[in-house]
Amino acid sequence: QVQLVESGGGLVQTGGSLRLSCVASGRTFSSYAMGWFRHTPGKEREFVAAINWSGGSTYYADSVKGRFTISRDNAKNTVYLQMNSLKPEDTAVYYCAAERSGNKLATNRRSYDYWGQGTQVTVSS
Repeated sequence: QVQLVESGGGLVQTGGSLRLSCVASGRTFSSYAMGWFRHTPGKEREFVAAINWSGGSTYYADSVKGRFTISRDNAKNTVYLQMNSLKPEDTAVYYCAAERSGNKLATNRRSYDYWGQGTQVTVSS
């Protein structure tokens, strides 16, 4: 079992930056691939970024490519999402998720086994 806790959300102006963190419990964090998703009311949960177990491979949604960076620190059981050049359309609840195989950079939320509770990001125009 893995428990995930996100933090770092908040209110920021257009063009600003935020860094989200997701801390995982358990000793198996380094074997999991990790992903970030986001959700806005009336829409399905949307893939944002994924990283494999070692941090050597990453994948991004087109909407955030070049602005967001996913990274991980396995010694700290933490995955990060650095968000730069934020836009109002980035406003959402952001969730981190863990995927057991370790190497899948899955974009489908059903591929993930564990989820955090989410953190709100609001970008004002």
